[in-house]
Amino acid sequence: MSRSPQATPTANVGEVAYLRVAAVNATGAFLDWGQPKELLLPYPEQRFRPEVGKRVLVRIYEDDQGRPVASQRLDKHLEDESRGLAAGDEVILVIADRTDLGFKVAVNHRFWGLLYQDEVSRPLRRGQRLTGYIKRVREDGRLDLSLLPPGPARLDVVGEQVLAALRQAGGYLMLSDKSDPAEIKARLGISKNAYKQAIGRLYKQRRILIEDGGIRLLPEGDGAER
Repeated sequence: MSRSPQATPTANVGEVAYLRVAAVNATGAFLDWGQPKELLLPYPEQRFRPEVGKRVLVRIYEDDQGRPVASQRLDKHLEDESRGLAAGDEVILVIADRTDLGFKVAVNHRFWGLLYQDEVSRPLRRGQRLTGYIKRVREDGRLDLSLLPPGPARLDVVGEQVLAALRQAGGYLMLSDKSDPAEIKARLGISKNAYKQAIGRLYKQRRILIEDGGIRLLPEGDGAER
């Protein structure tokens, strides 16, 4: 089974990837990973029997003979205790499983981490790859994650979300610093604390007005004159 040599790789050895099952035979399953030859997922490395056309989350590694193969048994290849990472570091995330607390996530294709539901402001899907940040390294080395950068950069990202919501709403949002946290979360996908910090920053930048019942977008150019 082969692909065109010009095919662009979609995954590489050492990565966690969500790959389509191209075929299944007595040897195992074969996955489309964008390389000239399809990737073998041997039967001992399967958690369940894959179906052709469906996708499976795997880690790609080299076997004892140096051949690239895939494994669905991610716990064999990813560690709970991280090394060499610190709070604030930018990392690669691959969404694995949803849990009661949020999402179990592969971090830099090497470690497990947890993305709490409160940190999630948009729908996420299994196998999705995105940029994230280390929020905290716990005493046992486990990782708590965030989709937003730390410090002022975090407020800039949240501020842009607020501005986008304002523009979509015609320039006024009935959300104040006294609004219910659940309402803010439902409307904007952010915590009340993040909202209050962001609108305070936007007010200082003279991009919005804070009124009793909500916030109002200032026309472009008004802030520089105030």
